[in-house]
Order: sequence, then structure tokens, then C-alpha cells
Amino acid sequence: MSNTNNNNNQNIDSKDFIIGALVGGMLGAAAALLLAPKAGKELRSDLNEQAVYLKDKSNEISHLAREKSSNIVRTVSEQSNQVATKVKDLTSNLRKDIDKWRSKEEENASELYGEITDDIQEEKQLDYDPANEQELVEQKY
Repeated sequence: MSNTNNNNNQNIDSKDFIIGALVGGMLGAAAALLLAPKAGKELRSDLNEQAVYLKDKSNEISHLAREKSSNIVRTVSEQSNQVATKVKDLTSNLRKDIDKWRSKEEENASELYGEITDDIQEEKQLDYDPANEQELVEQKY
């Protein structure tokens, strides 16, 4: 008996839903016809005017966007060129400083080499005396 009772409840629920949807649709259509602010031609005319206005406005906005983006591109390009020039200048100055430093170090090294070779030559020219060497060692220690 409970099965038959369930089937009857489902049939009644389905019928109620369909009836409610039909009544609601009819009431909505009637309300739309009665509450429409303008006639069809007037409404289409207004929609057409709004479409033209929106088209003009979007063209104006896109033109402004293109103009601003070209200004930004130009500014970025100029600034990047300035930065590139500064980097090139700094690099060339750094290379010059390094070259000067290297040449000074080479001059210092050659002078030191010359002094050492001169000292060696002087030592060679001195008479070698083993007795003097022995005395120097004894005095030192």
C-alpha cells in the first residue's frame, strides 16, 4: 500500500509543477506586455542609438589606448638607449682603468726585475772570500 501511496504523491507533484510553470509563464508574459515602457519601434530605435554611442565610445577609448601605448613605447625606448649608452661609457672607462693599472704593474715589475738583476751583478763582482763568509756566519749566530 505504501508503493501506491508514493506513486500517487509523485503524480500529484508532477502535475502541480507543470500547472504552476504554465500559470507563471502566462502571468510573466502578461506583465511584460503591460509594463513595457515603449512600443517595439521606439525600443529598437533606442537600442540602435545606444549601440552607435557605444561603438563611438569604444573607438575613442581604443584610439586613446593606442596613443598612450605609443608614448610609453617611445619613452621606454629612449630610456633604454640612455642606459645602454651609460653602460658602454662605464665599460670603456673601466677597461681604460684596468689597462692603466696593468701597464703600471708591468712597469713596476720590470723595475723590480732590473733592481734584482743589478744587485745580483754587484754580488758577482764582489770578490768571494770564504773566510769572510765564515766570519759573517759566526757573527750572525
